[in-house]
Amino acid sequence: MPTDQAQSKGMAGLYDKRADFYVDARPTYPTEWYSMLAALTPHHSLAWDVSTGNGQVAIGVAKHYELVVGTDVNEARLKLAMPHPCIRYLHTSTSVPDDELVDLIGGENSVDLVTVATAIYSFELPKFYTIVKRLLKKPGGVIAVWGYFDIVVSPIFDPLIKRFRDSNIPYLDLKTPYGNNVSKPLPFPFESVGLGCEGEPRQLDMSMELSLENLLTILRSWSSVTMAKDQGVDLLSESVVKEFESAWGAPTLVRSVIFKSFVLAGKVRH
Repeated sequence: MPTDQAQSKGMAGLYDKRADFYVDARPTYPTEWYSMLAALTPHHSLAWDVSTGNGQVAIGVAKHYELVVGTDVNEARLKLAMPHPCIRYLHTSTSVPDDELVDLIGGENSVDLVTVATAIYSFELPKFYTIVKRLLKKPGGVIAVWGYFDIVVSPIFDPLIKRFRDSNIPYLDLKTPYGNNVSKPLPFPFESVGLGCEGEPRQLDMSMELSLENLLTILRSWSSVTMAKDQGVDLLSESVVKEFESAWGAPTLVRSVIFKSFVLAGKVRH
């Protein structure tokens, strides 16, 4: 299964159930990220956003590239993706052969930038990287992957977040060797372009102003929370939410929430 098709079918099924919820729950990445990535590629004709979801990353990238192809294995999510004149959304089913997918995206040696936000740990990485190497322009094409691995709010709130994250561990998707295990070094067989390298990702802080309900919406969108609920376990039970509320403060209070993030960017080695 290539690229975002390399996500497990089970994961796609989880998101099928809650596609509309997922659209509202993804953290918003800073516009500066897209400018930073665009500065790494000499050409700006074609970008590919893998596991595009609601298209928010594709739209950010589209400010810098003539055409963005956003692909996802989840057709329900794509139906809710935000339209844009410079974005072409494609449903890439798990049965599409590698060669056909390469042609659908733009052909060999055609892509200036490949982006993957958050989803990289659920891919079958060798297959995904093989496709990327075929598609990226040589020289000049860049792949960038990123995600967040911790949430920081306050000294009182943070231990509750840690305990909640630990409660998710039994329900993480482990069908791939790196299934959501951000503590495991991510293979990244590309030449560094100054934004991290294999074994040493660049650490970044992503700050958002959120109410507690905003944050709970993000937590409820986690695949592990959905998987636990399917097994009869509510990781965000009423008692857990009440603890969050007590540590947060007033229900209407808006706090600065920091998503501790990483980014890796590189080009095909010669």
